[in-house]
Amino acid sequence: LGARQAAAMALSGVRVLELAGLAPAPLCGMILADFGARVVRVDRIPQSAVATDVQARGKRSMSLDLKRPLGAAVLRRMCRGADVLLEPFRHGVMEKLGLGPDVLLQENPRLIYARLTGFGQSGKHAKSAGHDINYLALSGVLSKLGRKGENPYAPLNLLADFAGGSVMCAFGIVTALYERTRSGKGQIIDASMVEGVAYLSSFLWKSQSLGLWNRPRGENLLDTGAPFYETYRTSDGKFMAVGALEPQFYEQFIKGLGLDSDKLPGQLSFSDWSEMKKKFASTFAQKTQAEWCSIFDGTDACVTPVLSFDEVASHQHNKQRNSFIKNDQEEISPRPAPLLSRTPAVPSFKRDPFIGEHTEEILLEYGFTKQEIAKLYSDKIIETSKPKANL
Repeated sequence: LGARQAAAMALSGVRVLELAGLAPAPLCGMILADFGARVVRVDRIPQSAVATDVQARGKRSMSLDLKRPLGAAVLRRMCRGADVLLEPFRHGVMEKLGLGPDVLLQENPRLIYARLTGFGQSGKHAKSAGHDINYLALSGVLSKLGRKGENPYAPLNLLADFAGGSVMCAFGIVTALYERTRSGKGQIIDASMVEGVAYLSSFLWKSQSLGLWNRPRGENLLDTGAPFYETYRTSDGKFMAVGALEPQFYEQFIKGLGLDSDKLPGQLSFSDWSEMKKKFASTFAQKTQAEWCSIFDGTDACVTPVLSFDEVASHQHNKQRNSFIKNDQEEISPRPAPLLSRTPAVPSFKRDPFIGEHTEEILLEYGFTKQEIAKLYSDKIIETSKPKANL
């Protein structure tokens, strides 16, 4: 990044130490890095040769053996100069290493100590293993997801891991940083993915009285029950997504399909929904996705193509907004969101760091002397993996 660009970002100057972990913590760290924070990923020794963090954009990496008291002491010392510590371990792990919040906040009262876990820091499951599907199940949200007559299904690991986990935790960190500008004090963030995804589902809770969810799963307005909120296959084996909820949009949708609304049952005639679905399905099957796009583009029918990852960056709308970016390795990924008018995120275009690649420069930045660093190398507390120069 150009120095001027980096200085202009919203989180520039914020120093984050992210303890390496699986998917949710890395995305949380990447969001902070994209918006200007200086994020150091602390990788463990010994470990697999392959970095599993595919969300390391804009981060630097150091390798540190936290299980040895000397290694834990290094992190403890670094935390004195950090703004945020992000840790993804089960309840009790950091305390066992002598790196619990009581210790670190005593030495640096301004530290924001973010704990990102599935079940949170207390409760029956605090020490249990789990994954997105388990957190989603315990939040109540999984019970709402799935088609009629089928088992509930988890939409990949997007909801609990990333929406309820990474994004909620990043929001907590930014909120705590903002509060610190007034109080001068850090605090502990207990980000539980169960609670994060439950909070995310507030609309489902708050709208129960509206009658949106009165019917069994898969038979309601927004859960694939309604024929006008659904996906349909086109003649070329692709799909269109329909979200024609409001009557005026539904009218445009019916018109685009070439059907006559006077000859159809009413939009909200539940008993006719399954028949309507069949009718819409056979209609969509008669044209290609491109043909349907040319019919529905520019209308308010709320009908859009279901794009694959290969197609999404070249779609006209996404192209006009530069919604997808290419890094130095020609890999395409989504541009950071949301867009800030004055201090937008400027994602790094460099390759992700090798494990331990920046160990030495990071320690120097955090106030360690060359002699101390040399000793840590010889004691095998730290490692480095400089990329080999091609001579």
